[in-house]
Amino acid sequence: MSNKVFEEINKNNSVVDSLEYSIKDTHKKDKEFDFKIISIKRVTKMYKGGRRMKISVFVAVGDKKGRIGLGIGKSDDVKTAQDKAIQRAKKRMFKVSLKGTTLPHSVEKKFGSAKIVIKPAAPGTGIIAGSSVRMVMELAGVKDVLSKILGTRNSIANAYCVVEALKSLRSEKL
Repeated sequence: MSNKVFEEINKNNSVVDSLEYSIKDTHKKDKEFDFKIISIKRVTKMYKGGRRMKISVFVAVGDKKGRIGLGIGKSDDVKTAQDKAIQRAKKRMFKVSLKGTTLPHSVEKKFGSAKIVIKPAAPGTGIIAGSSVRMVMELAGVKDVLSKILGTRNSIANAYCVVEALKSLRSEKL
């Protein structure tokens, strides 16, 4: 084969590589949303030949203006698992009812073994919450809130419980 053929193949491969790179990193260009990693775990599955290890990443994605979503991604490495989790969280986003910088009313929710109590707070109080609740509230755009986690220490279950509580909020207009 001639050098021209090899150069053409190399040009075509570089174009394909650059397209793949731009598709994978679309969330980097999207400055509208922020994300926080809630949990990174190494998980294994038994196969005929032995154990296969993968990485599981759980993220929360929000715009700090009232939209929030959660997602889990699994892959062989952390970066691709994180990308998958962010894409899934963006697909599952929803709007949170806010009253200024806080919530319209208090809410108590149970999700699995997790139970959470969330109350609106006076302006300037800040986010008084633990672990995953704080991350979800910050990304949702809630600035003043009081909360208490009961039942479990599992950060994933607590994050899902917070999201269910936020979904059950109603605005004052109703």
